[in-house]
Amino acid sequence: MTTSSSQFLGILLLDRALPSDATPPTPPIGSMRNPATFEFPTIAETVIGAYGDDVIRGKPELETAYIAAARRLVERGAIAISSNCGFTIRYQAAVAASVKVPVVLSSLLLVPTLLRQMAAAAKLAVLAFDSTHCGEEFLGLSDPAARARVVIGGIEGGKLWHNEMRRTPLATSLADIQQEVAGCVAQLRAVHPEIGAILFECTVFPLVAPVIRQITGLPVYDITTLCRMTFSSVADGRAVA
Repeated sequence: MTTSSSQFLGILLLDRALPSDATPPTPPIGSMRNPATFEFPTIAETVIGAYGDDVIRGKPELETAYIAAARRLVERGAIAISSNCGFTIRYQAAVAASVKVPVVLSSLLLVPTLLRQMAAAAKLAVLAFDSTHCGEEFLGLSDPAARARVVIGGIEGGKLWHNEMRRTPLATSLADIQQEVAGCVAQLRAVHPEIGAILFECTVFPLVAPVIRQITGLPVYDITTLCRMTFSSVADGRAVA
């Protein structure tokens, strides 16, 4: 059974600075830019001017553009809204206040919940695109003891980072993404053997989530986890004739 075609997950996309007549290639399943990633229909709006490097480093002026794009998604039938960059958590509060549908812009919203799922001695590894910009203010934690259970790593400086930080990003092979993500996870686990679960901040990382689950034997959560939970909570389940 599929949900009614009038119900969509709306996705706010980074601006990839492509020419107006360009058609970007469809990324692999697992990407927020591939409609086949989900079992329900999606629609998308590019947030004009929201270049990856600006969103990651923080550009407050983009808040207005995110709000406008979110409202367009709702007008088109979105019953929940997400994004294809975890650092859009910077705009979470403003976008959520501007529309009357659930807004889950970043997997980082899961941090408090995941900590409560694990034993008190276990740690949560947050794997970020750029750990130098993944500040404590994004974790949603006020308890110092809870904060001490979160360890953050990133793939900054690697091939994926360099490719995606370009104003017109370059493609990175799945093998390179897997190597960089697996390497970062291995480093974190070597220092913190108490890690009991992994959370991907970056929306590219879900492409290799199955492999990381297999390598580590640990639960791996990402933006697609949060999107599925949110959409299933609001979709009415009407079958398409």
